[in-house]
This record gives sequence, C-alpha cells and structure tokens, in this order.
Amino acid sequence: MITTKQLRYFEALARTEHFGKAADLCAVTQPALSMQIKELEAELGAQLVERRGKLVILTPTGIEIAKAARRILADISELETMADQNFCPLRLGIIPTVAPYLLPTLFDALGGGAGALRPLHLREAQTATLLAELDDGLLDLVMLATPVDPELESMPLFEDRFYLVAPLSGSPEEAGSVSAETLKVQRLLLLEDGHCLRDQALSYCESRNVLNIDTFGMTNLTTLVQMVAAGMGCTLLPEMSLPIETARGNVRLLRIEPPEPRRIIGLVWRKSSRRDEEFRALGRMIAASRSAAL
Repeated sequence: MITTKQLRYFEALARTEHFGKAADLCAVTQPALSMQIKELEAELGAQLVERRGKLVILTPTGIEIAKAARRILADISELETMADQNFCPLRLGIIPTVAPYLLPTLFDALGGGAGALRPLHLREAQTATLLAELDDGLLDLVMLATPVDPELESMPLFEDRFYLVAPLSGSPEEAGSVSAETLKVQRLLLLEDGHCLRDQALSYCESRNVLNIDTFGMTNLTTLVQMVAAGMGCTLLPEMSLPIETARGNVRLLRIEPPEPRRIIGLVWRKSSRRDEEFRALGRMIAASRSAAL
C-alpha cells in the first residue's frame, strides 16, 4: 500500500534531485529515504528515478507521479486544516515590494475579526518562488501583483500607481508631473531580475520606448531610493511604498502623465482549496483597511 510517508519522501527527492538533501529535508537518514523510494517504486511497478550516486534524474513516469504526489499532499494539508481550523496557521506568502508596506494593514485586518485565520505564518519571496510553493501545497495563499496563472483563483484588492522618484536637483526639471517623453532621457534604475515590479516597470518602459535602463543587482526599494538621492538616476516606486521610502525628504516625487503605470495587488490561491470563503473575507478586510488608511 502506498503511504503518505513515501509520497512525502519522493516529493522531497523530486524537488531536490539529491538523496542527501531530500533526507535532510525530511529529517531522516539517507538509507531510510532510499528504502521508502524503492518501496514506492515496487508498489507502483515503475521506475521513478534514475540513480547516479546521490544525484537522481526523474523518469517520465517519475515526473508525473511527482506532480500527483504534490496534489495529494496538498489535499491532505487541506483536510488537516479543515479538521482544526482554529489552530492550523494560515501560510501566507507576500512579494518583497508589498510586504513591508502592507503588513500593518494586514495585521489590522486580522485583528478586526479574522481570528479563524490565525496564527499567521508569513513567507516573503519573489513571485516565481511563491507560486511554486503555492502549487506544492507549502503555502495556502499568496499576495502579489496580478494577473497570474489562470489555473489559480484570484481576488484583486487595490490598484497601486507608480511614481517617478528623482534627485532633489537636476534632471528632470519638471515639477508635479512628467511625460513619457521626459522619461526617455532619464537614466532609470530598476530592481534585479526576478522581481515582478521590475517586469511591470520594463513593460511600461518598452511600451513608451524608454530605453536608458540600468539594473545594479539591487534587491530592495530602499537601496534604489538612496541611489537616486545620490544623483545616480531616477526610479519608479509603487505608491504604497512612498510613505516609508521617501520619508527622509531627500528625493522628489513626480506623477507620470496618463496613462499612468500601475499594478493590481491581489490574493491568489489554489482552486482546489476549501478555504475560498475565508480568503475572500480576508481580502475584503485588507481592501477595506487600506482604503480607510488612505
């Protein structure tokens, strides 16, 4: 009989492609993990992995079984959640360009009547990582810029406009707002590859033929703002970040003439989740709390 232990061990092996790393992830010895994988292959009557020392390569059958194992383990997690709703934590992932600025609103929402969703386990990571962990059942819910995979359920929460952040003196010389034509002659600083905010800014720039773009491997908006303050260029910041990132008053804020670049922040979860009603209730509370704070 196939056991959840076998599925959990095989899923870890499929994810790490390494017996030693998978064993560490499952907190067991490598021989114990290897034995469970062999028993799973015997139960299924199929080879799931090709062994090359400690390294493994999934066979075509192994790839499909790994996908099924993830779905099964995610369903088991959902059942455990249903059995003990009050004590099972909500595993929420948030992208880095949202987390620092929305957490106070999120905590207000959770303190305002969402007790069934607590305790809360937070995970901050880039979009691709969060979506992969959501698909694997490691997260229940993620908050990021939408739209994403149509196979996932989503709920838009609010729009977040982009502003141009410029040095206190120098180019651009405009005050109040700037046009796309003005942006073309600016040196635009963006986050490193992997951040969805960077992708959204690039999409806007490409549509307006803004080509003077630099990426310095920066991973957070605070560093970008300091580079702007030092006169190294300009950057685009989401409106929700402005109260924190521009609090020192060492940069200028300029609106971008319509159509303004913007992103839509939303909640995303698996369509198979049985907590749809709870997640939508949380979304409504977050949207209402943010609206009241503006």
